Amino acid sequence: MISTSLLLLLLAAVHCGHCVELIQTRSTVLTPGQSLTLTCKVSGYSVTDNSYCTHWIRQPAGKTLEWIGEICGDGGTAHSEKLKSRFQVTRDTSSSTVTLTGQNMQTEDTAVYYCAREPHSDTHQQHPCTKIPYTVYIITE
Repeated sequence: MISTSLLLLLLAAVHCGHCVELIQTRSTVLTPGQSLTLTCKVSGYSVTDNSYCTHWIRQPAGKTLEWIGEICGDGGTAHSEKLKSRFQVTRDTSSSTVTLTGQNMQTEDTAVYYCAREPHSDTHQQHPCTKIPYTVYIITE
């Protein structure tokens, strides 16, 4: 079951005044053991704005959403206990990007990956956003 806060986070990403925009290719194919780098280009707000956090979430086919981690305006991060040994969320303030890196990717990491903004303010804005997810496939040879 999806937690209420995660559901609200995704709804906020769909109906936010300022959106995040993904800038890499929309699908990636890896083999087990390879590393993953996904970049989220932020537009409409600053990655250093303390009112916001940018999250990475994934959804394997046929399964529920899974939160990976976040980075907030003050630079603070939090990661899923289950995934923190292999995934890291970082940012580059000069290019307004938030990056997800994954190490030793496995077939169970095959999923659709999303970045989303958590609005700590401006929650009453109702402007539609375009979601452009990454699809990541980890295949065996």
